[in-house]
Amino acid sequence: MAWAENCIRKTNKPALILTPLAVAQQFVREAEKFGMEAFKTQDGKVHKGINITNYHRLGNYNPDDFCAVCCDEASCIKNFDGKWRKQITAFMQKVPYRLLGTATPAPNDFMELGTASEALGIMGRNQMLAMFFTHDMETTQQWRLKGHAKRRFWEWMGTWARACRRPSDLGNFSDEGYILPELKMDRHILPSTGPRMGFLPKMAKTLTEQRDERKRSLIPRCEKVAELVPTKRPCVVWCHLNQEGALLTKSIRGAVEVSGSMSDEEKEERLVGFSTGQIRVLVTKPKIAGFGLNWQHCSDVCYFPSHSHEAFYQAIRRCWRFGQDKPVTAYIVATQAERPVLDNMLRKERQSSELYDGIVRHMSEGIQKNKESSNGKVEMALPDWMLK
Repeated sequence: MAWAENCIRKTNKPALILTPLAVAQQFVREAEKFGMEAFKTQDGKVHKGINITNYHRLGNYNPDDFCAVCCDEASCIKNFDGKWRKQITAFMQKVPYRLLGTATPAPNDFMELGTASEALGIMGRNQMLAMFFTHDMETTQQWRLKGHAKRRFWEWMGTWARACRRPSDLGNFSDEGYILPELKMDRHILPSTGPRMGFLPKMAKTLTEQRDERKRSLIPRCEKVAELVPTKRPCVVWCHLNQEGALLTKSIRGAVEVSGSMSDEEKEERLVGFSTGQIRVLVTKPKIAGFGLNWQHCSDVCYFPSHSHEAFYQAIRRCWRFGQDKPVTAYIVATQAERPVLDNMLRKERQSSELYDGIVRHMSEGIQKNKESSNGKVEMALPDWMLK
């Protein structure tokens, strides 16, 4: 909002912020805290100042009416089909000032960075892949950075992007006030029920085995979560299956579900109800409410493990974020046979932290290098035989 406000001051034209479902009203409340004026809009009406709407309402607006457009939780763009991605990209490229904001810029690989680069008008996604990446030998669906291009890639990223988790990532700044409270991982591993009487349960290694195990253990897992949910404090219960959501809502007193079959208006009403404290326990899926919402009033989260690091990260971060003043407890419930899934999810969490360390380091080096060469003078290293 501060970025949009500065664009408005420079051009005297309105700005547009695109958000996931139920986040627009949250922006309006936040704007009031900081003395800004922001308007939630859906029907194409443009207010003077900061306009906020849902991604799926973008077709109601004309890019010529805005000086700036910002995509909040921009990583969710990749979840849209090709038609929607093209529409968002085309809209942004007609607006002078553009911004993408995301906490998970590359949750699994670097492909998403190409989507961001293209939307911002820096470089096309296919051009980025051709310049810095090569097909993985095992599958043409996976790309990896060329060995000799790694440093160049992050230097290029440093010319148009910034990665920051805390003030010190941007330079010699104090992190005071930006240290999050403790995150407690409370794991509960339940015994598995073997598929046949008299046989020991085996680890669910393939996706088919994992789906079967998840369905087979549905009742004991949901019963355990219902036991763990606090009786008086707010709690978010994340699920992945429709059957899980229905059973959890039935088993937990006061629980309200937000499911995919509901209309956008009904989803938004219930999500806002939890945000404002009218609903104490919310049951939903990460793909429905895992982006953009600020739930610092809640410090208890229940989660069934999955292979998606981004879903886990985003789900936990709805509560474990700046503004949270209490330790956050994440209750993770799985069966013994699901240990490979849990281990894989936690491994990706560790790798993501290491990846971000590398992003910050390389981008800082690239930014510094660009500053040093900005005066137009570049030192040239000559071989010894030319100096003789």
